[in-house]
Amino acid sequence: MGRGYGRFRMSQSDPTADSGPELSIATDKVCFIVVKAREFDAKDLVTEPDPASNPTDDRMISVLEDHKDDPVYREITAFIGALSEDEQIDLVALAWLGRGDGGIEDWSELHGQAASEHNRRTAQYLLGLPLLPDYLEEGLSLFGESCESYEA
Repeated sequence: MGRGYGRFRMSQSDPTADSGPELSIATDKVCFIVVKAREFDAKDLVTEPDPASNPTDDRMISVLEDHKDDPVYREITAFIGALSEDEQIDLVALAWLGRGDGGIEDWSELHGQAASEHNRRTAQYLLGLPLLPDYLEEGLSLFGESCESYEA
């Protein structure tokens, strides 16, 4: 197992690197994660730690709060956990690419680093990135892909 997804800075790019990398994860899977990560990011701090027994009594506010048993969090982590190892590695490398840790010409290096650091906490690592949806969308755009027409 790897050390665990640290911030990766690219060195000089390799001029012999393949100019046309391909993703092993389908665009619709990445877009699903983008949509769900935006839902997760929209959550607020818990303001009602002991909500009423009836959701209408507390004005449904708990839906917008970040509880430990958050169904969106569980859905994203289960979805990412069900991805193949190659898809998880692509997802991390795609986030790094979108974060600006390298350019598309550095994909093989980013992918190699993500592979060497792969572990069982991929979902937790990714959900810890504050701008994950933006990073994934930017990474996709560098591959000429988009989530514009994606519907959850």
